[in-house]
Amino acid sequence: MANLGKKVAIVGGVRTPFVKAGTAYKDISMQELGVHVLKALVEREKVDTTTLDEFIFSTVLLDPRTPNWAREILFAAELPKTIYAHSVSNNCISGLVAITGVAERIALGATRSGIAGGSESMSNPPLMFSKGASKIFLEGFRARTFGQRMSSFSRLRPRHFAPKPPGVTEPSTGLTMGQHMEITAKEMSIAREDQDMIAYRSHMNAHKAAEEGLGTSLLAPLAGVEKDLFVRPDTTLEKLAGLKTVFDRGPEGTLTAGNSSPLTDGASLVFLMSEEQAQSEGREPLAYISDYEYSAIAPNDGLLMAPGVAVPRLLKRAGLTLDDFDLIEIHEAFGAQVVANMKAWEEGWKEEAVGTVDPEKLNVLGGSIALGHPFAATGGRIVASLATELKRRDLKRGLISICAAGAMAGAMILER
Repeated sequence: MANLGKKVAIVGGVRTPFVKAGTAYKDISMQELGVHVLKALVEREKVDTTTLDEFIFSTVLLDPRTPNWAREILFAAELPKTIYAHSVSNNCISGLVAITGVAERIALGATRSGIAGGSESMSNPPLMFSKGASKIFLEGFRARTFGQRMSSFSRLRPRHFAPKPPGVTEPSTGLTMGQHMEITAKEMSIAREDQDMIAYRSHMNAHKAAEEGLGTSLLAPLAGVEKDLFVRPDTTLEKLAGLKTVFDRGPEGTLTAGNSSPLTDGASLVFLMSEEQAQSEGREPLAYISDYEYSAIAPNDGLLMAPGVAVPRLLKRAGLTLDDFDLIEIHEAFGAQVVANMKAWEEGWKEEAVGTVDPEKLNVLGGSIALGHPFAATGGRIVASLATELKRRDLKRGLISICAAGAMAGAMILER
């Protein structure tokens, strides 16, 4: 990425407030969330749609009835139908993948400007029939005669009508992300107190930022919601320590609802341009995408430990250490995951050590534990908020690290 050519500027961003699944956005679909933020971004940034070349949008909870949801969101938002649009999905790094997809084409000179991001409606996951029920229905639909169709459907039983919800376990291991993280926490001796401290600081930073009006320029209120609804300014380390564990209920369990990210609905977008296009439109970039790295490891090496590879590889290529960053954003899937990967960076794991994270630089506007984690919207939320904060503070460089199911990760460097 760093040597492809044109500089990629982040010139704007927008997101919905994030809310608990099943609450304020429970009747709003993933696509409707996407339409809302796309309209908001176009209006706020006064996007010249005649020079907008590309729209890439992501989600994780896939609905097979709409194979290219990005194109349908573009239509519903009433943007020009001549804008190229496509969809991506890659677990918790989905939003980042959408953003780097546009960034690569800008760097290559194939695109002048593009919008990328993602949304997640965990309130409305697509429900599927079991394999047995699906087979019967398909046989009936394919039947040539009424009698053949009725013969197929006569095999249906009440159990066949029970919907199958999206899986929460890793297909390759049969364990959930939380169960995997409990294993990693034990293997790496990640203390419950350190996990709770990540959660506590996340809430305190998010509350302080909201009180000071930081990051609010990115919010596009929806359904009467004007702020993130997970932030708990009254939480304490004592309250967090009193919560029961949820993935390992035995005496050695350490992950709780308090130090884990919640199930969340929301959407986010980032507006990207070539440096030349930004100059021609008189826009001052918030920051530039300097470089990025994706990595993958074996799930049993630590499902959420791929940042332990992605960040060191990225920093080595750039000739940097963690001390060279003014702000650092780490996706808080779990407090344990943040602590474990910071330990890997400090001590060296599958790659050489790259330094220590200064807590004062970490997730200064709050992280996913306090703000929420709508899977595909987290990448856009982090990129837009980091770029905005770098500009506000007049700082030089920021780092992003996002873990993902499937034992993958993405890392990115933003610079001004």
